[in-house]
Amino acid sequence: MKGKGLAFGAISIINAIGTGKGAALGIRLKTEAEVELIKDSNEIDIQIFESNSEEDTTLAKCIVEEVFAYFGYYNFGAKVTTKSEIPIGKGLKSSSVASNAIALATVSSLKRKLDDYTLINLGVNASIKAGVTITGAFDDACASYFGGLVITDNKTRIVKKMENLLEDYSIIIYVPPEKIYTKDVDKNKLQNFRSLFQEAYLLALKGKYWDAMILNGILCSTALGFDMELMMKALSAGAISSGLSGTGPAISAICLSDSVEEVSSIWSNLPGEIITTKINNEKARIVLD
Repeated sequence: MKGKGLAFGAISIINAIGTGKGAALGIRLKTEAEVELIKDSNEIDIQIFESNSEEDTTLAKCIVEEVFAYFGYYNFGAKVTTKSEIPIGKGLKSSSVASNAIALATVSSLKRKLDDYTLINLGVNASIKAGVTITGAFDDACASYFGGLVITDNKTRIVKKMENLLEDYSIIIYVPPEKIYTKDVDKNKLQNFRSLFQEAYLLALKGKYWDAMILNGILCSTALGFDMELMMKALSAGAISSGLSGTGPAISAICLSDSVEEVSSIWSNLPGEIITTKINNEKARIVLD
């Protein structure tokens, strides 16, 4: 009994650590997961990115256990394999995306069904138990699962606004070599700017997504000690918005077609990599063979 799941990445519009309220935008980078059930076993074997054994597997195990417990399955183990286009530890929502993909794959392997929000919340519960998130990252999980732009209250796990963005935007992402894990970030540094993060949140609710993203980028960079020069250079080169994603270190820029090349070029000589992708408006899903 096997199941497969597919979920998409996201970038930050508003970091939810500051107020418990956030916003994120789905992007076309994807993560795929396969779950194979093992009867009469309590072991859950995890293979991340097929061969990468360096990353902590606690989250993946927690997700499978959450789904098993929800349906009352206690005599199964599992083999979980993931492969992804999303770099880990860069602020690009890799944990939320993996949660969605593994939860979908686990549900599929059990030949069961779950409604969207129940599945998302099982992944959020697992993320909290695994200690990979500060707020539960409900905003990131929803943007990954539903696609488009999603604004949420992470404390109550309520979606305040959801919108598919149909314009042909490109997303340019500069990914530095270093990794930063959200669990290691001092949340107080962001919560000191609570009132300004609230202003960014109100801007997003009014549909001023790109202004909210810029303000969020300034606040997160200031709070966490990142240089804003790369973000400002992207805006000067024609990006309509730019900012730190998550708690970094990745920086994203929203561009129309006529500015993609120029924005990419200003980051091209930096260490690390540049990823070019598009907005995703597609839902996460179970993959059928």
